[in-house]
Amino acid sequence: MTSLGFGLGLRPQHYAAILADRPRVDWFEAISENYLVGGGAPLHHLERIRDTWPIALHGVSMSIGSTAPLGLRYLRDLKRLIDRIEPAWVSDHLCWTGVDGRNLHDLLPLPYTEEALRHVVQRIARVQDLLGRQLVIENVSSYLSYATSEMSEWDFLAQVAIQADCRLLLDVNNVYVSSINHAFDASAYLAALPGDRVQQMHLAGHEHHGNYIIDTHDAPVAAPVWELYREAVGRFGNVSTMIERDANMPPLADLVAELEVARACAATALPHQQQVA
Repeated sequence: MTSLGFGLGLRPQHYAAILADRPRVDWFEAISENYLVGGGAPLHHLERIRDTWPIALHGVSMSIGSTAPLGLRYLRDLKRLIDRIEPAWVSDHLCWTGVDGRNLHDLLPLPYTEEALRHVVQRIARVQDLLGRQLVIENVSSYLSYATSEMSEWDFLAQVAIQADCRLLLDVNNVYVSSINHAFDASAYLAALPGDRVQQMHLAGHEHHGNYIIDTHDAPVAAPVWELYREAVGRFGNVSTMIERDANMPPLADLVAELEVARACAATALPHQQQVA
């Protein structure tokens, strides 16, 4: 799929500024769950912004790795939103968020086993059939690991993409956060992913606590994440990239300025035959 360029997460605090200022943003990523109601102010603003900019939908509650049944009501609501907005793509996380009717309100990692791989592949295939399109799956940041894991996270993620015939949302910040928390080589992670499956990249800020990092989305992108992003662009090329910010929300102009840093980083990292708009 052709790159959309450089985008931002769509947040309610910025609706008015987006529509009034027409910032230099190529596309926006909207949190799916914020727009599943069939009317109201959020959907009104989303549709107005969609008139000018491409939209990607990004979910946080599909719980694709859970052993609980898929949320069919949620998927039906999501399909209605997809039909209404016609997003460029639809993404969610490689995680589980609850089981047995209990939602833990967190994006929890999976054990990286052959059994879990088969389970996730089957569930992604079911979701793709229900939505009528490929799903884009994001790697999460993690703070624990499982003694039962049989492979690395990056090998697991690569096999999910290949076996489920889905695409990947590479969260560069999450790779960096997890590489510190679990003491692995972030470059090895990038090298293991199938380049033709990477649909999108995320950049975000985090909170460093010395020997571990928390993925907070409440600060500018950190210098080591910019360096890893340059490496990712060198490997995967001109992939649609966006900055996520969910707390300590700055004015829209500050995020647009940070997006210019992403453009500059990508321009220096891309092979000469590729260009960044």
